Amino acid sequence: MSTPRTDVETRRLVDKLWSYCNVLRDEGISTIDYVEQLTFLLFLKIAHEMESDGLDPQRILPASWQGRGWTELDGTTGPELQNRYETLLRDLGNQPKDTPLNLIFGKAQNKVQNPAILSKLINDLIGTQNWSGNGDVNGDAYEQLLARGAEDTKTGAGQYFTPRPLIDTIVRCMKPTPQDTITDPACGTGGFLLSAAAHIRDEENRKDPSERMDRDERLKLMQRNIWGTEIVHGTARLAAMNLLLHGIGSWDGEQVVHVGDALAEGGKNASLVLANPPFGKKSSIAVVGEDGKAAREDISYNRNDFWVTTTNKQLNFVQHIACQLAMPGRAAVIVPDNVLFEGGAGETVRRRLLKQYDVHTLLRLPTGIFYAGGVKANVLFFDLRQNLDPEQPLTSKLAVYDFRTNQHFTLKTKALRHDHLDDFAQWYTSHTDPEQRTANDRVQLFTYDELLARDKVNLDLSGWVKDDAAEDADSLLPPAVIAAEIVEDLQAALTEFAAVAEALGEPSATADGLGD
Repeated sequence: MSTPRTDVETRRLVDKLWSYCNVLRDEGISTIDYVEQLTFLLFLKIAHEMESDGLDPQRILPASWQGRGWTELDGTTGPELQNRYETLLRDLGNQPKDTPLNLIFGKAQNKVQNPAILSKLINDLIGTQNWSGNGDVNGDAYEQLLARGAEDTKTGAGQYFTPRPLIDTIVRCMKPTPQDTITDPACGTGGFLLSAAAHIRDEENRKDPSERMDRDERLKLMQRNIWGTEIVHGTARLAAMNLLLHGIGSWDGEQVVHVGDALAEGGKNASLVLANPPFGKKSSIAVVGEDGKAAREDISYNRNDFWVTTTNKQLNFVQHIACQLAMPGRAAVIVPDNVLFEGGAGETVRRRLLKQYDVHTLLRLPTGIFYAGGVKANVLFFDLRQNLDPEQPLTSKLAVYDFRTNQHFTLKTKALRHDHLDDFAQWYTSHTDPEQRTANDRVQLFTYDELLARDKVNLDLSGWVKDDAAEDADSLLPPAVIAAEIVEDLQAALTEFAAVAEALGEPSATADGLGD
């Protein structure tokens, strides 16, 4: 738990870092590109600080790099600085794969082409701060920069960023423990993993000192039992630095974030899986034929552990997460509405999930809370445990909490806050059995038999919360909120039409184009 003093220090550092971002924006460098350049420089500076530690020196860069790294940049200016920096990026990017160096510097490029500005970043910003000795402040400041970068909609950075109030509420409900193995197969910038680690630390601090984890247990948790997978290398490097600055992972050990396609590669099992897979229905790759022309081709992941083969990326992630759960295990995954009602493969996945897992809770989310537009999403909570009677389904009752009806949010005028989700969290944590939880007007329970009796096992359930819009209550909303909701509905419709066009083999517009 951060202290008021820590919060003040974090804000001060964020303001300082952000002031340089404004300068770089005039040079045509986006917020995310700026954070990426900070990542390179921070790693070099921290490596230098750890190597120079008089009490416990630790070398992160290769032994053959004696005299190389931050010392090559410190105090240097002009074209010589730019040349040295670009040489460092190239050489570090060629380090062996599956190492932190390759994860951070693989495919690295210098995007600060003005030597004077690069000098300011190195000598006036990074060089004047101690980065290895104040982890909470530096890590929180870095994460806040990532959050601001998500607001830069033109770069598409928001698709990798889940609102922190939603993340923290999900983690609060899942109650991660020191005994858990925790993963996110589409980790973006690492928000779920950070929140889970913070929750465990806070709970440990509340214990009597004699009951807390010892040093070996802490190292096992923070260096081996929390990990993520991210398909985009640039995003993975940001996640890795985000986690490392918060004390998760090792600067010179195994990668805390694996770069790869979790759907194709699988992954080791975990007792707790938290995920917000990327929005969008189709999985596709670029295929270049003998004529040299590029074409689009759908991917079908042929995995023996999947229930059904489909090109629907979200359905594949649900299957993957189900397969990745250890016994016993629990998962919380954010899914769009189509996962709840789509027929064909969707029906097959829902039937198998309800039968083989305890699908106990569904949180219907409002629009206007994600940076990716046109998304109507939900959080699906399910557990895996031993079934003593294989003939009986593990799901007994599904509790649906409708947080969508009569809820109005926009990213700018009314952003989602932690307190907006307090009612859901209090209801969820009131009992492990959904049927025994505190009574709530936003909740409806459905039995397994009732769910299977629905057409295509449709889980898109609502209707018990009174919709004030039916009585023209929308006229009382601010015009900006009404306009934002109209845009959300249009983007959602466009997203569905785009998916249909893809299925028919035609190039399609994207929902992102609506806001231009």
